[in-house]
Amino acid sequence: MDQLNEREMDQHVRILGWLYVVTNAIFLLIGLCGLLFFVSIGSLAAVEGDPTALGVLSIIGLVALVLFAVLSVPGILAGYGLLKRRSWGRILAIIMGILNLFNVPIGTILGVYTLFVLLQNAAEPYFSSQEAI
Repeated sequence: MDQLNEREMDQHVRILGWLYVVTNAIFLLIGLCGLLFFVSIGSLAAVEGDPTALGVLSIIGLVALVLFAVLSVPGILAGYGLLKRRSWGRILAIIMGILNLFNVPIGTILGVYTLFVLLQNAAEPYFSSQEAI
């Protein structure tokens, strides 16, 4: 495929922005479900007579949620920046795309697509145009 024109760039950037927002929001939701799972298991163990299980499993669930948040919030911000045509969103998405290459198979596909779209010659003027402000 040749270089993208401005209309194609706009379409691909919007798709990419929503992909980052949705995939990372799902990832954050998985972290929240993990917290609820660990707290539920701890609550059941506490009812059965092990009061320390609730505290320990709650801490494990909270640490997992924080880890998922640390990993997903930059992706959500990158998607937001792409949707708003911010140059920092492009840079953050390129960084996230490179990191996603190691997340086989979905992250690899997203990373390749990110790099394909955002490293086009038309990407820099697209993000620095006056319309983006």
